[in-house]
Amino acid sequence: MMNVRVLCVGRLKESFYEEACREYEKRLKGLCRLEIVELKEESGEKKLEKEAEAILAAIPRGSFTVALAIEGRLLSSEKLAVLLSEKALRGESRITFLIGSSDGLSERVKNACDERISMSPMTFPHHLARVMLLEQIYRAFSIASGGKYHK
Repeated sequence: MMNVRVLCVGRLKESFYEEACREYEKRLKGLCRLEIVELKEESGEKKLEKEAEAILAAIPRGSFTVALAIEGRLLSSEKLAVLLSEKALRGESRITFLIGSSDGLSERVKNACDERISMSPMTFPHHLARVMLLEQIYRAFSIASGGKYHK
């Protein structure tokens, strides 16, 4: 079973985001081992570099890393399912998705990642991006297993 870690800079504050995340966490229980790690959103000078230190330290050794970045590669849900399936077939059992703070991710973090993906050329609040990512991870596992969720 694949280990999926979602590293997020900042805490969810709105209850509707928390509720949506809990729903997808519940749905993912039988499909992967999901861990959501919230890191402190820094402030002040060198904010992104301080966050970069915490992010890089929280990535498990040997994990395939995916940065969510607006300039990343656009993937369909089916292509994300293929990406996850290919990693599993190659014996790569750990994947870590990175969601930056309201200021994004530092170039240092993005350059350290194996992949950059974009959900859209549009800009979304990073809290909503967490919900969207969890939904897409669930959809990808559903597609890969032949489930009926994806239409």
